[in-house]
Amino acid sequence: QVQVADSGGGSVQAGESLRLSCVTSGDEYGYYCMAWFRWRGGLEREEVAVIDQDGPTTRYADSVKGRFTISKDNTRRTLYLQMNDLKVEDTAMYWCAARFNRLKPCLDLTRGDFAYWGQGTHVNVSS
Repeated sequence: QVQVADSGGGSVQAGESLRLSCVTSGDEYGYYCMAWFRWRGGLEREEVAVIDQDGPTTRYADSVKGRFTISKDNTRRTLYLQMNDLKVEDTAMYWCAARFNRLKPCLDLTRGDFAYWGQGTHVNVSS
């Protein structure tokens, strides 16, 4: 049974850093595409960063480019999101998401294509 567990959120001041982690288990074929999403109050859930198993190829939301880095450790079956220079606008609930069966190219996936999701971890950034 596939499970995705995300963690690492917390409260920090603007300019500080956090690293989110996402551990997967039960995936028979291994993931081919994983991503981080976030939901900010009053806004639609948005894609933050995506990483392809092959390459790896990555993609970032314009709002986090240059500040956030998505990476993975295949041995530990863990996905990371290093968040530097955090801003108040980054305050949100963050979710790790995964797709294990290849449906289409990773960077062509949309939110609904990710079949497995973590429980969410909250990040609060204060000025």
